[in-house]
Amino acid sequence: MKVEHTNLFNPIDIATSGLRAYNKQMEVIGSNLANIQTTDAGNGQPYRRLVAEFKTKEEDSLAGVELSDIVQDQSAFQRVLMPGHPQADKDGYVLMPNINWPTEMVNLNLASRAYQANAAVLRRYQRMVESSLELLR
Repeated sequence: MKVEHTNLFNPIDIATSGLRAYNKQMEVIGSNLANIQTTDAGNGQPYRRLVAEFKTKEEDSLAGVELSDIVQDQSAFQRVLMPGHPQADKDGYVLMPNINWPTEMVNLNLASRAYQANAAVLRRYQRMVESSLELLR
């Protein structure tokens, strides 16, 4: 296992990468919530839920996290009885996006808390540096 000591436990790099990653995850969740009623995403199919996937920035290192990919959730669409809807089938059912409101809200809350935690690390690190500089004066 190769470990570079320059990035190992660097709180600024780790917290900044966390801020970027969780900001992107909140954007993806926002897109899901905005499209929760989109029955045609332009391809004749309902909007598919998006999921942000993450990976470590550097293999075998603790240098932070980065966005690996944004993938479509391939779970089944929901069938909702809406006989008057223009896209209803012969039985009156409409295919709706595979988005679950409570799940998205829980994920949004978790991403928001993780974002806040990374921001708190940066604030604490800044205070620690300021205290160190004050001691040197």
